[in-house]
Amino acid sequence: MLVERSMHPDWLSNAYVLAIEDGPALFVDSGADIAPLVEAVDRWRATPVAILRTHAHHDHVVNEDELARRYSVPVVAEAGEWDWDGLRVRGLATPGHSDDGLSFVVGDDLVATGDTLFRDAVGGGDVEVVRRSVMDVLLSLPDEMRVLPGHTDDTTIGRERESNPFVRVWSGAEPEGTERVRVGGRDATLVVWSPDYDGKGKAWLRYDDGSEATVGGSRVERG
Repeated sequence: MLVERSMHPDWLSNAYVLAIEDGPALFVDSGADIAPLVEAVDRWRATPVAILRTHAHHDHVVNEDELARRYSVPVVAEAGEWDWDGLRVRGLATPGHSDDGLSFVVGDDLVATGDTLFRDAVGGGDVEVVRRSVMDVLLSLPDEMRVLPGHTDDTTIGRERESNPFVRVWSGAEPEGTERVRVGGRDATLVVWSPDYDGKGKAWLRYDDGSEATVGGSRVERG
């Protein structure tokens, strides 16, 4: 599978084109400069057949209309299965970060996870819904499967199973944290701290009223 990535310099959001040389090509999201993707399509002599949208947040769809017009291709934004001249795709519902969250398994090689699963982190949102999307859906995929996340560096399912701090706690490999912190003036327990794509960290919090949240690390007052 041929893969070309473009990343927005400020949002750090990824857009991809995946293709078979001299065959079909798929765009995944469109929140970064599309010029490198267009150049790759031409270089591979590929024919775009669709745009796969992982979710509708602005930093993932800003160039979607331009791509759709340029190639006269549909936008796929639902779960299902497709086969474009041997390029097989499964769209999996992975809500939590957003209600419309999707991940797309392309062939047997890779999965585009949008803002649900990152290298060493997961997407912010309803903690329990994100947990189900990661543990029940994405972690059911083979360990060798390459993960193309919605922001920054790629990874594999196996690496995240072994090393992702959220996954390790959810799986029981590591205990929940007990550090006391404050967020926006509220007292909470820091259940998980992980790196995040922006370098500021990601925190899973349990507030003293029992509610939970996943927030950017810059919001957490530690120590």
